Amino acid sequence: MFNIYPESKDFGKEIIPSSINNYTVASYQYDGYWTDIGNIYSFFEANLELTSDIPEFNLFDYSQTIYTRPRMLPPSKVSGSTLEKALISDGCIIHASRIENSVIGVRSRIGYGTNITGTYIMGADFYETLEEINQAQSKNIPLIGIGERCNLRNCIIDKNCRIGDDVRLNVGPHLEPTDTELYTVKDGIIVVKKGAVLPNGFTV
Repeated sequence: MFNIYPESKDFGKEIIPSSINNYTVASYQYDGYWTDIGNIYSFFEANLELTSDIPEFNLFDYSQTIYTRPRMLPPSKVSGSTLEKALISDGCIIHASRIENSVIGVRSRIGYGTNITGTYIMGADFYETLEEINQAQSKNIPLIGIGERCNLRNCIIDKNCRIGDDVRLNVGPHLEPTDTELYTVKDGIIVVKKGAVLPNGFTV
């Protein structure tokens, strides 16, 4: 079906309607968890809802086991941080002051004194080598991850972002929708784009 409709991306609006005239299409009643994540706000809301004590989509429900690709990463290391309703993925190194109502993705690095609230950090696809770290530091380029003394609120941080020290991303409904090379603001949420580099002291 996907080869027949290579340009189609949405089941409800494109693939299923196009298939009705060419195939036998059947439906059945599904009683499990389902939510539409077709826009920024619903994607953000669905991910942060996982931090609830008993979320509607419960990752710890063994009657409906979730299987993910094993990455064979080391365990996450957390030092000096207060965690409140936070999900921490594998392979993270965290020195943040506080992480609240947030999801922290694989291989995330978070520096000292940083506060993160209501944020989904997707993490990184790889670890930087010592050589890459030395090169970045010699060029005054932030390392992959979140720097020191940052304040992130209502954010989605895409993969492999480099966020420097003393960065302030404090977004809410008071901000107008914006789209730049580094980030997008929509529905009161800031989305830092994949691979973006935010220098020390960057503020939104």
